[in-house]
Amino acid sequence: MDKLFIIALLGLLILVNGAAENLVYNRFAMLEELESFEIDDEDDMGLFDIPSWTSERGGKVLVNVDSFGAVGDGISDDTQAFGPCADNLIIQIDGTIVAPDEPKNWDPNLSRLWLDFTKLNGVLFQGNGVIDGSGSKWWASSCKRNKTNPCREAPTAFTIDSSSSVKVKGLTIKNSQQMNFVISKCASVRISEVSVSSPGDSPNTDGIHITQSTNVALQNCKIGTGDDCISIVNGSSAIKMKGIYCGPGHGISIGSLGKDNSTGIVTKVVLDTAVIRETTNGVRIKTWQGGNGYVRGIRFENVRMDNVDNPIIIDQFYCDSPKSCRNQTSAVKVSQIITIVLSNVNLEKEDGTVETYCNSAEGFGYGIVHPSADCLTSHEKDYNFLDQTGVSQDHSLNDEAEEMVELADSNDDRIVDHTEL
Repeated sequence: MDKLFIIALLGLLILVNGAAENLVYNRFAMLEELESFEIDDEDDMGLFDIPSWTSERGGKVLVNVDSFGAVGDGISDDTQAFGPCADNLIIQIDGTIVAPDEPKNWDPNLSRLWLDFTKLNGVLFQGNGVIDGSGSKWWASSCKRNKTNPCREAPTAFTIDSSSSVKVKGLTIKNSQQMNFVISKCASVRISEVSVSSPGDSPNTDGIHITQSTNVALQNCKIGTGDDCISIVNGSSAIKMKGIYCGPGHGISIGSLGKDNSTGIVTKVVLDTAVIRETTNGVRIKTWQGGNGYVRGIRFENVRMDNVDNPIIIDQFYCDSPKSCRNQTSAVKVSQIITIVLSNVNLEKEDGTVETYCNSAEGFGYGIVHPSADCLTSHEKDYNFLDQTGVSQDHSLNDEAEEMVELADSNDDRIVDHTEL
């Protein structure tokens, strides 16, 4: 039987770095791979160069939706002007695309989709434009807002499905009806400088949701929602995140996995350099009882958290249900998680108190670990490096994370504007 356990570290701040990572990689073979599993600062995906539209002789053709009947007055229905796409396409969005705001007028055959791009190879989405889901009426009728309402599906604002070699740069996605941005069944995707925002009380509005996808890189993105800033679910592998600002929301999550006794598998996920602020959770793994599969090869490092209820939480009793979930013995196995190897972690609340809780979990720590997390015990004495002395009050981060904090502070007004109803 796989172990069921919950780990919750409660406080304000987490610092994780690699002061003695060689101990970790000697312990876990897969984590040796993660040492070189990084996001380069340069764009290394080699998709294609951003084109110039000065000439058609080179085989590049500029097509404007205005030529296909788009009015763009914020009132007219321009759906037909957004026609089918082809491979090796560049989509430039510099204006605002607005969804119909009345749920009852939505096509019942497209209850989960709004802007959907599928089966493309080599596509670039770019520009300073905005994708606005006009979700306020959808949220008001949600069963999570009012339990007397029936639970029903709502559209995702922007979906990329069954595609490869995809690049999205510079766009803003806001106020989605439900999930903001979904990457599904894709390979080789790079998302950079994308802003996602929905109000903190908007239900099920995950920022970027990754499912059944491989080799996905998220870099320099700013996300604030009413649900997970980033959620990574079944069938996903080789997910790399760097330079992420998250808040408000429920944090950065793997899962949920294993619902209704299903199989969930997520492997090789790296989050390096992030600021998580004013969220319910920080970094989280969540699985339902009764599931199967595994989560392994996960690394979270250089993460700063401010006013986060649960900075680190690994929960194998996840139950997002109006009824209590019955106890079951099988579980999605969780292993090779760097946050269970605690390195230079300092968590404190504003009042100076700090608390940890774990059950049936194994791990070890070295350097500064505050609080001590004595509930994490290793069976191998050689790996017991918990240091209970000299707790540092220096809450410094590396230079990149500090720059992100400054950027987040300078852009707070922009986030507020996006989340106003």
